[in-house]
Amino acid sequence: QVQLVESGGGLIQAGGSLRLSCAASGGTFSMYTMGWFRQAPGKEREFVAGISMSGSSTLYGDSVKGRFTISRTQKTVALQINSAKPEDTAVYYCAAERHSPGLIRREIRLYDYWGQGTQVTVSS
Repeated sequence: QVQLVESGGGLIQAGGSLRLSCAASGGTFSMYTMGWFRQAPGKEREFVAGISMSGSSTLYGDSVKGRFTISRTQKTVALQINSAKPEDTAVYYCAAERHSPGLIRREIRLYDYWGQGTQVTVSS
């Protein structure tokens, strides 16, 4: 079982940058595909980015492509936010799944383990 703890959220201005980090413990981290999701007030949780077990493949949601970058180390997964927009304001969650080795899935239901979330607010 994997425990995930996010950090790095905060308030930034539009056009600014922020780096989120998610620390993993309690499991074999390299066996999990990792994802970042976000949920804005009144909206459904949505897929932001995912990275394969090896780190060699990444996948991004259309709204963040070209602005966000996901990366991983042996025990952490990071999300670099650049050119932030007010619509990026949300609680950001990292999540882990291992149902689909070699694939990066967008479906929330496939992710077994979730962090508590970190708030990102982008002011205009």
